[in-house]
Amino acid sequence: MSTGRERRRLGLVSASALVVASMIGAGVFTTSGFALADLGSPARVLFAWAVGGVTATCGALCYGALARALPESGGEYTYLARTIHPLAGFLAGWVSLLAGFSAPIAAAALGLQAYLDSSFALGGDPRWIGTGAIALAGGLHGLRLTLGVVTQNAVVALKLALILAFVLLGAWKLQLAERVSAAPAGEFDLGAFALSLVWISFAYSGWNAAGYVAGEVRDPERNLPRALILGTAIVTLAYLALNAVFVYAAPLAELAGKSEVGAIAAEALGGPGLRRFLTLIVALALFTSVSSMVMSGPRVVARMAADGLFPRAFAFTGDAPARAVALQVALSIAVVWFADLRQLIGYVGFTLGLCAAAAVVGLLRLRARAGAERVPVPGYPFVPALYLAMTLFASGYMVVREPVNAAYGVATVAVGLVPYALWRRRPSR
Repeated sequence: MSTGRERRRLGLVSASALVVASMIGAGVFTTSGFALADLGSPARVLFAWAVGGVTATCGALCYGALARALPESGGEYTYLARTIHPLAGFLAGWVSLLAGFSAPIAAAALGLQAYLDSSFALGGDPRWIGTGAIALAGGLHGLRLTLGVVTQNAVVALKLALILAFVLLGAWKLQLAERVSAAPAGEFDLGAFALSLVWISFAYSGWNAAGYVAGEVRDPERNLPRALILGTAIVTLAYLALNAVFVYAAPLAELAGKSEVGAIAAEALGGPGLRRFLTLIVALALFTSVSSMVMSGPRVVARMAADGLFPRAFAFTGDAPARAVALQVALSIAVVWFADLRQLIGYVGFTLGLCAAAAVVGLLRLRARAGAERVPVPGYPFVPALYLAMTLFASGYMVVREPVNAAYGVATVAVGLVPYALWRRRPSR
């Protein structure tokens, strides 16, 4: 008979692979085209990616401190509920369900179908490609943890090897060292740069993935911070290398504003054959992104259900939270059929940035309450201050430049007040 208890079966490699799989998704293969349209310079786009990497690393260091102090599954839901207030935790969990996982899963699926359809002309409605990818990931993670983890680790390793091969080929053909060192031309638009940071923050989202499955990680006080930092460092290097190839491979006019920027760059480098090769890399990257989020997202719902803030039917049972996985899959597929990729990127980047900033504020509050010795934070106070400053700077400009996407983010949080008021009044079992 199942106890419904989480068991610690994930080691450092699996937790790090989860971070890498969560991060390398739709964003890195789609965002630079949008950023080029606004910034007008490959060098500035790369600078934005570097700033995004520094910000994500600061966030990973802060979340490592949180994970060490609170080694439980649930991510921002757990952190905010324990450090600020149960309502703050619930709203973060609510945002995770919708903006944190359903929308990014759909964005990865939309990116997957855009690349496959543009390179192979599969015919029919391409949304069925994304739907099938989400359903397959749900099958892998909805029944047994081990099958999904082993499959994911193997595909992540293959994905990184293929990305390295593509980067080395591109660097050799483009003579990247000379191109990257060239100074950007034209005026610098601070607002456009901040907006690009929001999109890029979407690409970096996932650096906190190990926190969602903390209750299933062995020796979490040691392995969780290491997984967060190691995974983020690997992805930051991969992003800078990939985007250097993307933004210099073709003329600016061919890349600006395009979602399949990687495929366009690959064709400019090596013709249709290299484009198909990159498309296969993207397919692996986006499927592992879908898979990792289908694995980690339902753990937040399951934790909320165990705490009585979500219907009890979605609590952790057996080897995996099967009903929570099914709910996540259903919501994500619905978003695939009714949403636009560019709009999703802005909405997710803004909303998740605010949630992560709130978690870092919770860390500072926990440190002030428990003491520096019990809650050590690397680089304190500069690391958390830099993360908060960069995140709030980008989010503030998002409100000014794209108020509709910002309004969707705020509305997502506000709507969460209704189920919280209903569910918290139910008598506990």
